[in-house]
Amino acid sequence: MKIHEYQGKDILRQYGVAVPRGIACFSVDEAVAAAQKLGGSLWVVKAQIHAGGRGKGGGVKVAKSLDDVRTYATSILGMQLKTHQTGPDGQKVRRLLIEEGADIKKEIYLAAVTDRVTQKICVMGSSEGGMDIEEVAATHPEKIHKVFVDPATGLTDADADALSSKIGIPADSIAQARSVLKGLYKAFWETDASLAEINPLILTGDGRVVALDAKWNFDSNALYRHPEITEYRDLDEEDPAEIEASKFDLAYIQLDGNIGCLVNGAGLAMATMDTIKLFGGEPANFLDVGGGATTEKVTEAFKIMLGNPNVKAILVNIFGGIMRCDVIAEGVVSASRAVGLKVPLVVRMKGTNEDLGKKILAESGLPIISADTMAQAAEKVVAAAKKA
Repeated sequence: MKIHEYQGKDILRQYGVAVPRGIACFSVDEAVAAAQKLGGSLWVVKAQIHAGGRGKGGGVKVAKSLDDVRTYATSILGMQLKTHQTGPDGQKVRRLLIEEGADIKKEIYLAAVTDRVTQKICVMGSSEGGMDIEEVAATHPEKIHKVFVDPATGLTDADADALSSKIGIPADSIAQARSVLKGLYKAFWETDASLAEINPLILTGDGRVVALDAKWNFDSNALYRHPEITEYRDLDEEDPAEIEASKFDLAYIQLDGNIGCLVNGAGLAMATMDTIKLFGGEPANFLDVGGGATTEKVTEAFKIMLGNPNVKAILVNIFGGIMRCDVIAEGVVSASRAVGLKVPLVVRMKGTNEDLGKKILAESGLPIISADTMAQAAEKVVAAAKKA
């Protein structure tokens, strides 16, 4: 789950990380009122969407008067903001953050992520913070400095100070940077985050260390432990099909292809998509119905897949371990009838009650294309999609 910048800054503030004063707004009038409340003579008007690169896309503006605040808020609210992370369609801006201006002397990159290789938390930073950090990582990886933190010990003062020095924090500001790094790490760990990024972390003219941005992703499987973070969820920023899928405990991600995939198990789902691509096709989705799929879940899965107008054929690939093939077969038949299926359907199933499942499909009277192997299934569904 992702959250907005202003929400991420709320978390950082709770863990002792300095952030600028700011107010979230939903209208132009609220934006102007927020600037008046903050006071001063310089404000930043920021689009709030779940994507980076907002500045390059025109979603971040510096206002030097209240009239500027009104002008920028009017132009940004409701715009379809396109960045390198939104895709070509962009994302509609429904919220703004009005923030006090900052005296930026230096921009630094800072982040925490889970490193699966070392099974530790990687806290990384770079002296080259700002909008082009991806280019820095690609062309000058030596400028990205990392420390791998054992959760059993946490981020030590020594490691925090060493990383701070490497990313350009001057000696007079090391103590502040240490507090920021340790606060970021603690927040990351205690909230079950999968990404916590500050870009940029700035040094001000008077030597303060301030988080000027905040990007957070959280492990959805751990949200039951964090109702306060779940409250940050903004459904307007999420794919409607993925929201619908979550209501039925379906793991669904829409993709750009035209072959719908219904599979049990994340690993098999990934392998199925790879096999489709191997035979020249493009998967339209990742869909894992899990090990306890019911007829209702399979029916809803079909409805969600067919809600994508690009789907020209569907491949059902089931390994019957915990899940029985006959249950899936009954679900496929019921779902096909319920949705009035009009696209080709290829089914491959192996495992528990496999023969009974195949018998149910064969006697259904539906034009289901059977396959025995993954290669055969992929070949048949790709051919069917091309003919549709």
